[in-house]
Amino acid sequence: MRDYKKYNVWELGHEVTLEIYKLTRSFPNNENFGLTSQMRRASSSISANIAEGCGRESDAEFKRFLIISQGSASELEYFTILAKDLKYIQKEEFLIIHDKVNKVRRSLNNLINKI
Repeated sequence: MRDYKKYNVWELGHEVTLEIYKLTRSFPNNENFGLTSQMRRASSSISANIAEGCGRESDAEFKRFLIISQGSASELEYFTILAKDLKYIQKEEFLIIHDKVNKVRRSLNNLINKI
């Protein structure tokens, strides 16, 4: 069994999740069950799937959960674009979080390719 906390990509995903929670605090209340919830779920799903994959027995299963994490990161990337276009976040905030999400995606891709 792997220790998910030793993976840099898990740490990056966790940092993104914390930032998304902070960022979405200022979203309109009518988005609590919409975009706010979706962004929080997608961001936390990145590291959660890495952790779950680490608890699996085979490399194939671990890789499958990394691919799911990658899908969550892509989903989150879109939600950040939507939040920017809806003017829920400023362009500067968007650029920072967008860069971090893409860093997670690249890191996941590198890890997937190593397995």
